[in-house]
Amino acid sequence: MAERRPRILFIAEAVTLAHVARPYVLARGLDPARYEVIFAADPRYARLFNWDGLATRPVHSISSEEFFAALAAGRPLFDLATLREYLHADEALLNDVAPDLVVGDFRLSLAVSAPLAGVPYATISNAYWSPYAAPRYIVPELPFVRYLGVRVAQALFNAARPSAFARHCAPLNTLRREHGLPALGGDLRAVYTQADYTCYADLPGLVPTTALPAHHHYLGPIIWSPAVPVPAWWHDLPAERPLIYVTMGSSGEGALLPVMLAALADAPVTVIAAAGPGAAALHPPANAYVAEYLPGAAAAARAALVICNGGSPTAYQALAAGVPVLGLPSNLDQYLNMDYLARSGAGLLLRSGQATAGRVREAVMRLLHEAEFRTAAQAARRAIATYDAPARFADLVGQWVKP
Repeated sequence: MAERRPRILFIAEAVTLAHVARPYVLARGLDPARYEVIFAADPRYARLFNWDGLATRPVHSISSEEFFAALAAGRPLFDLATLREYLHADEALLNDVAPDLVVGDFRLSLAVSAPLAGVPYATISNAYWSPYAAPRYIVPELPFVRYLGVRVAQALFNAARPSAFARHCAPLNTLRREHGLPALGGDLRAVYTQADYTCYADLPGLVPTTALPAHHHYLGPIIWSPAVPVPAWWHDLPAERPLIYVTMGSSGEGALLPVMLAALADAPVTVIAAAGPGAAALHPPANAYVAEYLPGAAAAARAALVICNGGSPTAYQALAAGVPVLGLPSNLDQYLNMDYLARSGAGLLLRSGQATAGRVREAVMRLLHEAEFRTAAQAARRAIATYDAPARFADLVGQWVKP
């Protein structure tokens, strides 16, 4: 009789594409001869992935629109009713699959369902959310910023952040207490990283921590690109001008894309842009080429500059290619990541709420012509080359799960 392979269940929170892509890359990195891998996610992004040979299960996530509305308003991203619904879905999966390890990416309900089921739980997060990091909390593009101005809004944000974090923690703390588990306190970082094993998709040199516990691990950047064909113009791009790759991702401010195209319309550059579902409605200038999706890693490798929402997935695609980043963040996660990147010297942070065509063009010209940005990005590329996130994760799973 064949020996039973340990079962590894991945549950992705599909409110953004990144939270599906990261566990997908790690799941693909596990040896199917050694592990039985099951991947559960809402199917909204299914067409962007190659599922051949990977067992999949559907699991509901709230809509991205609901998520972004809560994010923009500063409300808890998952209310108690949603987390209760998630808990029931988790329990059904855990009971059906009976995994030896469950791996989540922003699936906060696993901090309840996994311990109740007695299943070891690993979470994927970013190191800037670690309780052992010391980030700068820049006020994101909340509604009051445009009325009060950044300086006053930042002072208010600094004063209100501890209580705001506590409000964001309250739904999960209530759910844990309902099921006899201790609350996690009012530090949102503890809620976002609570697990038996916490894995950071970052470079320790870029996002450092101190006194990290033994069950917290840096995997390094998790690089992924969608499984989409390249557009017809991909092989016919002009070679005589610098190429700029623009994408606002699934969580960026999509309305900024026309601003960026207009800012660069008469610049001596070629622009390629991944515009998402709104691509067909755009009327790009003569020096811009637009598609719904692009293979991001390949696009970054061809580029002299990457413009994005400042989030870690695209930022690391750029740095892995040694390319500087212009980040236009809107939410706190993006501000946290982009602030670390800008402090490394590998890019510039431009507030999305202040991103006029003139400011975008000025930042682009600096990044293209001031050599220190590319020098810092090349240093990051060399550091990334020393990490293999799927291999590191596979080694850790081998320590956590025994046949």
